[in-house]
Amino acid sequence: MILRPLLGLAAGLTLALLLTYAVGETPLNVLSIIAKSAFGSRYDFGVTLYYATPLIFTGLSVAVAFHAGLFNVGAEGQLAVGALAAAIAGIVAPGLPPWLAPIFAILCAILAGGFWGWLPGWLRTRRGSHEVINTIMLNFVAAALCSWAITAHFQNPQSQNPETAPVAAAYFIRGWDPMARYFGDAPASSAFILAVLTALALWVFLWRTPRGFEIRACGENEVAAARAGINVAKARQLAMALAGALAGLVAVGEVLGAVGKMRLGFSPEFGFMGIAVALLARNNPLGILLTGFLFGALHKGAGDLDIDTEWVTRDLSSIIQAFVILGVSVAVSWRANRRRQA
Repeated sequence: MILRPLLGLAAGLTLALLLTYAVGETPLNVLSIIAKSAFGSRYDFGVTLYYATPLIFTGLSVAVAFHAGLFNVGAEGQLAVGALAAAIAGIVAPGLPPWLAPIFAILCAILAGGFWGWLPGWLRTRRGSHEVINTIMLNFVAAALCSWAITAHFQNPQSQNPETAPVAAAYFIRGWDPMARYFGDAPASSAFILAVLTALALWVFLWRTPRGFEIRACGENEVAAARAGINVAKARQLAMALAGALAGLVAVGEVLGAVGKMRLGFSPEFGFMGIAVALLARNNPLGILLTGFLFGALHKGAGDLDIDTEWVTRDLSSIIQAFVILGVSVAVSWRANRRRQA
């Protein structure tokens, strides 16, 4: 279970480093730059945790859909509508007490993201539309919706950038968040702790509850699940709603924990990066904690490659992700072929 993802990761890193060598850079120097950038100081480590947090949430989003036999390519749109909902909540309801305001915003993000995930699940189970096509299309709809809502109704009047007005002070958790205080100017917050707790809760749900068993049964064999009396349509709709809600939780770290507003295009494709995070962890929520942190460190560390090397850019992070996906896919396909031959 663990060896194949590790082999995929090793293959991805090796191929990416060979590519850096081919363009004239020393692989060890590239690794040193990445490590120093990701962990060189308290600030660097805080930024790494900031990047790891949304990757854990989107990795969990992709994983829960995979367990139901579905492929959620819509985490990017789901996190966007979740962030928009949290930001709007913090603008239109400024009078809530500090203990209730963040909870209200988080619930809004969960509901918005959950609906955006449930919709393609409903279309798949009721109308037969493939969830990959639906989620990709909804990503574009979410981007257009966020652009319209921000620029037409919630634009920050003190900024030329497309972003919402700041949320009310009661919603912004950095003022009392001990983790944010520890990391100072770094954008890390207790959203990372929430991501860890969410991963633990999802593991318990999938492997220790009847609903979780139904979701996994549908992913293993939907015909057998249906004959066993499981409502496959209901289980898959629940899985996609959970997937959207998990992606919507990205709003906690961004809107409530880091900047206090939604910036249009704030995500450097966290939703798609979550696919690599989930695949490398074999869709295990506990493994996603490790792979999300790994890719967060890689994303942060690759940021300095533009400055400290002549030919290698931060795009190396995306190249490594692509090689990792290929490596894990090859390992899984090889095992499946061996099973068929046996």
